[in-house]
Amino acid sequence: MKPPLAFAHRGARAHERENTIAAFRLALDMGATGLESDVWVTADGVAVLDHDGVLGTVRRKALRSIPRAELPAHIPTLAELFGTCGTDFDLSLDIKDDEAIEPTMATLERLSSDLGADLLPRTWLCHPEWQTCAEWKERWPRVRIVNSTRLLRMKDGPERHAARLAEANIDVVNMRQPDWTGGLTTLFHRFEVLCFGWDVQHDRLLDDIFDLGIDGVYSDHVDRMMRSHRSIF
Repeated sequence: MKPPLAFAHRGARAHERENTIAAFRLALDMGATGLESDVWVTADGVAVLDHDGVLGTVRRKALRSIPRAELPAHIPTLAELFGTCGTDFDLSLDIKDDEAIEPTMATLERLSSDLGADLLPRTWLCHPEWQTCAEWKERWPRVRIVNSTRLLRMKDGPERHAARLAEANIDVVNMRQPDWTGGLTTLFHRFEVLCFGWDVQHDRLLDDIFDLGIDGVYSDHVDRMMRSHRSIF
């Protein structure tokens, strides 16, 4: 992808409270072309954005056990994100609870109709198991599917993993920044699989990973990411 996507990890979390509407708005104001969050489902079936999916530090309660109306105000719903930030951005959602996929897709499809914007091609759903990714792609072919993994987890090697993703029409492989090399981006691109890199925080590392031909980057530091992005593209 040229230019590559620039995802604000949990919003502009280096500058504002993470996974809040304020953090997402600030990230877009700073120039991010994509937002990233984790999506969970409440007891009454609402897709909400939060990192851990639990409330409290001592008496911890899973979000799936709490109705939306009882959640703190700083935790936004997926619908509220688009209602307040518009639709002119890509959205990467990490699905840590498989029960969240149904309400997430139902919300995206409803909002696409309500807002008059086709959200599915600009939504990137992330999961660590490529088999689950393949199931999602078969069921929802128009949404973008991302296999978030690490190089060490590719027991049969990266070439075989790339072939599996390509066979299943999975759009992206997403690995932590130290895993990436120019040779690996070339390999996955040969199979027409896009390459995303996460946890890229420092100026030199941002410059380096963009130079590798990466297709998308996740960073907490939106200012650094966009400075590097603008200098190269």
